[in-house]
Amino acid sequence: MKDMLVRLIDLPSSLDIEKRLSNKEGIIFRRAIAPEKALVCDWVMEQFGAYWKSEVEVAFSRQPVSCWIAQRGNEILGFACYESTAKNFFGPTGTLESERGKGIGKVLLIKSLESLRELGYVYAIIGGVGPAEFYEKAVGATIIDGSEISIYQHLLRKS
Repeated sequence: MKDMLVRLIDLPSSLDIEKRLSNKEGIIFRRAIAPEKALVCDWVMEQFGAYWKSEVEVAFSRQPVSCWIAQRGNEILGFACYESTAKNFFGPTGTLESERGKGIGKVLLIKSLESLRELGYVYAIIGGVGPAEFYEKAVGATIIDGSEISIYQHLLRKS
């Protein structure tokens, strides 16, 4: 998997999608807070596994927490983190399979990238990208040549 680069100055607005999802489906987007750490980490473990759970735990060690969530009532629908694996990195991120295609992931992506921009970055890295077309379409991300050898190159794996 390769990394992608995003220009943070030109981010699209997520307000229209966010309003539509709020009005139509009751979905709220917000930064997670410390008392929710166990609930969010357990949900990420269930849905996406131990590696992503570890990265979310790091996001909760930041102040403010560097994890955005989407929720409907008391149900987590998706999450997105930044600066959990490395400085200026976006990810991990995920949306419940049953909720995909509505724009939840796009809103979480943009909110996280806006948070990186607020930290003073002009560009951000999306590490170890799976759905490159999604990032290209959503925020104009481009593949970083030679990035198949990345921060994840020597990741320890369970035997």
